[in-house]
Amino acid sequence: MYQFKSLVLDMNGTIAFDGIIPESVIERLRELSKGLAIHIITADTHGRLDSQRDKLPTGIQRDTPPGEGLQKAEFLENLGTETTVAIGNGVNDAEMLKLAKLAIAVIGGEGCSTAALKAADIITKSPEDALDLLLHTNRLIATLRM
Repeated sequence: MYQFKSLVLDMNGTIAFDGIIPESVIERLRELSKGLAIHIITADTHGRLDSQRDKLPTGIQRDTPPGEGLQKAEFLENLGTETTVAIGNGVNDAEMLKLAKLAIAVIGGEGCSTAALKAADIITKSPEDALDLLLHTNRLIATLRM
């Protein structure tokens, strides 16, 4: 169905709550990193980026205001829109989500913008659920089947 090469993630509100990435998310990222290039892009709203870096099996790119949304979209475009999954929750994630081959919005404890919801192909209630769609691809097939 899909042949993904890259996963681009927002951090705060998407895979982290108050700037902390749960161990359950880190475990899933480790598993996914065996087959995907994983990129986390964040403005580091909570200032906890450095404390999270060593736990992750991936690089983290810090985006800077203004133009965070455009930076994320350009980053994804450079990776290749046809082979990239994007996961986000914020207004600044919407353009990235629109470009991705598969766009997943997360409605977690920090909420989800309507812009991200409108840009998404799938909406999940947690980062774990979003990542599990990529680990258990029959769930994707069932959800996106026409």
